[in-house]
Amino acid sequence: MKKFNIRKVLDGLTAAAAASSSSSQPGQRPPDSDILETLCSDHFQLCKTVRHGFPYQPSAMAFDPVQKILAIGTQTGSLRLFGRPGVECYCQHDSAAGVIQLQFLINEGALVSALADDTLHLWNLRQKRPAILHSLKFNKERITFCHLPFQSKWLYVGTERGNVHIVNVESFTLSGYVIMWNKAIELSSKTHPGLIVHISDNPMDEGKLLIGFESGTLVLWDLKSKKGEYRYSYDEAIHSVAWHHEGKQFVCSHSDGSLTIWNVKSPIRPAHIITPHGKLPKDGKKPEPCKPILKVEYRTCKSGDPFIIFSGGLSYDTVGRRPCLTVMHGKSTAVLEMDYPIVDFLTLCETPYPSDFQEPHAVVVLLEKDLVVVDLGQNGYPIFENPYPLDIHESPVTCCEYFADCPVDLIPALYSVGAKQKRQGYSKKEWPINGGNWGLGTQSYPEIIITGHADGSLKFWDASAITLQVLYKMKTSKVFEKSRNKEEKPNTDIVDEDPYAIQIITWCPESRMLCVAGVSAHVIVYKFSRQEVTTESIQMLEIRLHYEINDLESPDTDQIPSLGTSCQGPNSQTANSQSHPSTSSSSSDGLRDNVPCLKIKSTPLKQGAGYQAEVVIQLVWVNGEPPQQISSLAVNSSYGLLVFGNCNGIAMVDYIQKTVLLNLGTIELYGSNDPYQRQPKSPRKTRQTSGGLCDINEGSTTLDDRCKSPTSAKMSRKLSLPTELKPDLDVRDNSFSRSRSSSVTSIDKESREAITALHFCETYTRKADTCTSPCLWVGTTLGTVLVIVLNLPPGGEQRLTQPVIVSPSGTILRLKGAILRLAFLDTTGSLINPAHEPWREPNVQEEKEDKDKCRKLRPVSVSPSSSQEINETQYAVICSEKQAKVISLPSQNCIYKHNITETSFVLRADIVGLNGSICLACFCANGHIMTFSLPSLRPLLDVNYLPLTDMRIARTFCFTNNGQALYLVSPTEIQRITYSQGTCENLQEMLGELFTPVETPEAPNRGFFKGLFGGGAQSLDREELFGESAAGKPSRSLAQHIPGTGGIEGVKGAASGVAGELARARIALDERGQKLSELEERTAAMLYSADTFSKHAHEMMLKCKDKKWYQF
Repeated sequence: MKKFNIRKVLDGLTAAAAASSSSSQPGQRPPDSDILETLCSDHFQLCKTVRHGFPYQPSAMAFDPVQKILAIGTQTGSLRLFGRPGVECYCQHDSAAGVIQLQFLINEGALVSALADDTLHLWNLRQKRPAILHSLKFNKERITFCHLPFQSKWLYVGTERGNVHIVNVESFTLSGYVIMWNKAIELSSKTHPGLIVHISDNPMDEGKLLIGFESGTLVLWDLKSKKGEYRYSYDEAIHSVAWHHEGKQFVCSHSDGSLTIWNVKSPIRPAHIITPHGKLPKDGKKPEPCKPILKVEYRTCKSGDPFIIFSGGLSYDTVGRRPCLTVMHGKSTAVLEMDYPIVDFLTLCETPYPSDFQEPHAVVVLLEKDLVVVDLGQNGYPIFENPYPLDIHESPVTCCEYFADCPVDLIPALYSVGAKQKRQGYSKKEWPINGGNWGLGTQSYPEIIITGHADGSLKFWDASAITLQVLYKMKTSKVFEKSRNKEEKPNTDIVDEDPYAIQIITWCPESRMLCVAGVSAHVIVYKFSRQEVTTESIQMLEIRLHYEINDLESPDTDQIPSLGTSCQGPNSQTANSQSHPSTSSSSSDGLRDNVPCLKIKSTPLKQGAGYQAEVVIQLVWVNGEPPQQISSLAVNSSYGLLVFGNCNGIAMVDYIQKTVLLNLGTIELYGSNDPYQRQPKSPRKTRQTSGGLCDINEGSTTLDDRCKSPTSAKMSRKLSLPTELKPDLDVRDNSFSRSRSSSVTSIDKESREAITALHFCETYTRKADTCTSPCLWVGTTLGTVLVIVLNLPPGGEQRLTQPVIVSPSGTILRLKGAILRLAFLDTTGSLINPAHEPWREPNVQEEKEDKDKCRKLRPVSVSPSSSQEINETQYAVICSEKQAKVISLPSQNCIYKHNITETSFVLRADIVGLNGSICLACFCANGHIMTFSLPSLRPLLDVNYLPLTDMRIARTFCFTNNGQALYLVSPTEIQRITYSQGTCENLQEMLGELFTPVETPEAPNRGFFKGLFGGGAQSLDREELFGESAAGKPSRSLAQHIPGTGGIEGVKGAASGVAGELARARIALDERGQKLSELEERTAAMLYSADTFSKHAHEMMLKCKDKKWYQF
């Protein structure tokens, strides 16, 4: 029987709905019969793939010394597991409570996590997507510390009340064995000793448990006799405890910066008291108190002195000193300064057995914003070079771009120039965290992620096959003069900090042209070169782009073609490489005028291999008003043109001739066709410090703060900068408020129309056109699309000398909401990519000559030449924050229209390739991710994925080809997702394996005499002590057992096809088998109780059979 597919039925219904909602012009036949659309809803499925970057707000860490796996927990309940480079995993607790402690079941492929909501979770790491097997929720007591001895199934849990409970990690149930605080301390203290800060068993005697209380009291508890054997007391609070491997000594760290070393059998006073960083007074009294030592570890070596390693403990007078890790080895003490506060640290040792010489070889230090591994085996303690992509946030990320299916030579080219930037001085040993195995990746296409940062830097990442590796770093701030003190920064007060922060990145992978727009209203054009050059002076253009109309009458279209100048005067003149000093650039009334925000270096600039600055464009102050930040940017390597816009207008630059071609206010683009009939408006005389794109929602509070423009308030950014900057979206945020604010007047709304979308292409510009020509399509916040025609000179020498002529076409199209994306399809429905020049080495003279020859031989575009008449139809795809339209060209008829959302607004829209076809992908503010077929705009996917809770997500979300997308999920992490069914099905194979079968190392040899006289480690039958038969049943109200998913989550995310069905069937069988086994156990218990009852009845019968009736 044929399988019934409900998805295809829904697909047909949505297609019918789309057809009915499409707007077909009279006399224009929709092209659905001519263009075969191959994409359907079966090709789409949404799921998370991998998460990259440093775990945000880390709180705990653990290491499996046999599997060589590192686990990090965070304050938001997430887990990150790291193996060898390329093997990473992300998990999330449902409660999102902070992780307070992690404990590996060493070499068992399991992990116990303790959370701030007093729950314990057992994670199964033997599957590619770890899942929770069991959970235990404590109801009456708060968890403060956990300890799981090596090769034990009994977990000790200390609580805030000072009690110790014991959990069976196999069944995740409580034992009836409880160590109560009052019995532990007995009469050693008259007050409550405080919460438990430490639990550990004696390395040489598992039957002795050392319990540390916050107040300074320690108890060595004898598990068999159920009483305290020794009690140790110190007058300073305890933070941590560590054993010597022989079990005869232990060391404690205290709140006054001291370390106390105790002999186990001498509880009266410590054997030694050390204050490592305390100053010794001359009178021989106690050292001055220092900051608390938060953690200490005591590690021994066979040949050599032991290591005592601790964090904290610095003197209080070391103000401004960075956090430190101290390594005491013999007579030497090394203080290792860290860049961020220390959260936790672990010593990596050769053996998992606590009773053996540990032989420490490295220290893993978890900082608030970094992970550092120190090599203990080399002099000077160098650090290892970190192979994980944990430095995404080295400077706060302000924007992201994602490129899939790039040219194959790009990644090697970027890697070769990036390899020259590598730092020296790292440890020469291999990275010590090297567990797990790589996945079998089936995706072979190159993927590149570019991140822009607050300090003006850019990073190029190789993101192929769900991994992430940095390729190349560059700093855009190198072209500017650095101010030496605050008094030298008069021009950068458009922003308080980070004047070089990147807002927009535009990159052409084929030509390797790169353009970036910064927060100080500056644009830099870069060319890629494999050779180092020294530039005598960077070419600079200053543009006076300001919103001001001098004429009361709207200009006619015939008067506009003189676009090289504008109402402001000499805007298109090339400036020299040094900006004008502010003292000589003031207007007659003393206001700052014609001054750029940044000063370009006047000295020769050495530029290394990689991206080298070609030209810098800066907007200048006008009559005391700072330039508005750039809202859109586009570049075309074939035309040699760069264009950008903001809320004042648009500017176009010929970066080959280094001239300004166009400088117009947005209203002037309309000419006499302005539908709003706007009246001229003078510039604001009040100083605008915000650098905002527009002030259209001033005084309007109809929308909550998360939808306000990030530039509508003064941009004071420190660590929160990622939530306050993003390319393209600044205008969108204002347009969101604009489209929903009833308090904004139409005059103010229309007069501050910003440029939001720019697209170079070769297409029809007017209805009567019979051939295509190079042009620029411009989209605005008011939903208007305008077309500007480009008349380019021939290639070769003429391109270097003859001007590019720019003129408006008069074509105006309208949509609802701000324009976000423009694209063009040919008559077969294939995407028309903008023309581009192939990359050639710019710093070789022969290649320059070849390049000029090639320019002479071929047209500037890969599209058909403009001299030929073409009767083929093209289609313009235009997407705004509310709707999408497909326009037939040259007729300019709207053949398809789809209202994407009525109650929300689109944040990001991209035309992407998938399965040999293309579609429109949208991300809405209400969290919906949607895709639409092209050109019919038939809905293919609509998933409520992620409600907009943080503007960081909105500003960094981007789609790319082959069903890939990403966004910045936290200030330090990138989340990658896929909307491709094929990728979802293959994801399980692509993921790495955390657990690999490894033999546990042999236990240390006790030796003949130790075995003979009992000097070795003493074992303990914990089952006999903690089992129900000996310890009894625990209190039912103390903790509640919650069964976990047991791996179903991994299956859900792994696949949904045949493999997924088989996996689900297997899980169902396992569950059924588990239930059957439980039933069998219950039946056996009933049989046992029936047999017991039978025996008792028989015994009673034997007792009573010889008795007379009166003897009862």
